[in-house]
Amino acid sequence: MSIEKSFDKLSEEIVKPSMIYNKIEDEIENLPEVAVVTFLPSITEIIKNRPDVEIITDKLSTSSSDNDTNVYTVTHKNKRIAVYQTIVGGPISVSRLEAMIAWGVKKFVFFGSCGVLDKDITDGNFIVPTAAYRDEGTSYHYAEASDYIEVKTADKLSDIMTELKLPNVKGRTWTTDAFFRETRNNMLKRKSEGCLTVEMECASIMAAGQFRKVEVYQFLYAADNLDSTEWEIRSLGSEMPLSINEKYLLIALDVATMV
Repeated sequence: MSIEKSFDKLSEEIVKPSMIYNKIEDEIENLPEVAVVTFLPSITEIIKNRPDVEIITDKLSTSSSDNDTNVYTVTHKNKRIAVYQTIVGGPISVSRLEAMIAWGVKKFVFFGSCGVLDKDITDGNFIVPTAAYRDEGTSYHYAEASDYIEVKTADKLSDIMTELKLPNVKGRTWTTDAFFRETRNNMLKRKSEGCLTVEMECASIMAAGQFRKVEVYQFLYAADNLDSTEWEIRSLGSEMPLSINEKYLLIALDVATMV
């Protein structure tokens, strides 16, 4: 059976998230309904060093080999917000999303870097995905087969960022599982369909969020450029200054107070 036929809407999953992530057994209390999600250990370090930080649980993953598995809370503009770190890629991002949903979180704000398919999108510019090309596997277990999955939260997120005086552009994104197989012909095809960016999670987390009936928001900031005769690594190849990472985190926290 092909991956496009993997979505089963007629029977239930054998292993439910609640079987592994049980809020009562894990003694998780007072978890906020909104979570900010980062991919960067350096941003997690900023959270860990805040004076108002609390650790709600360290059981976000069942594998001890994973990186930071804590769920933190901080208070931003008088609102308690959960923060956790995920790992690049759809499968693990959805696995951790499922855990947080099982614990009662209703809204998620993901943020991270992306490659751009339009050289005019400069380093650091904000992009709000409106639909994600499903060049990955996870989404096909959460949604009927289609080339793209709609990002139903895009307009609201763009409006919030505009209210925060953060210029942003809306457009399609290309979600892939294979970073080293982003070929030129595939890039040009995605670009011709209106994709502005390439990343590795959007289609997966949007499909899972819509299936579980929670709100998933995602904004991207431009890094490497694929729209040139040779790949331009730009900021993808360097560690972001602490001040830049703090800026992105504060933006995500601002958004989380408004979703």
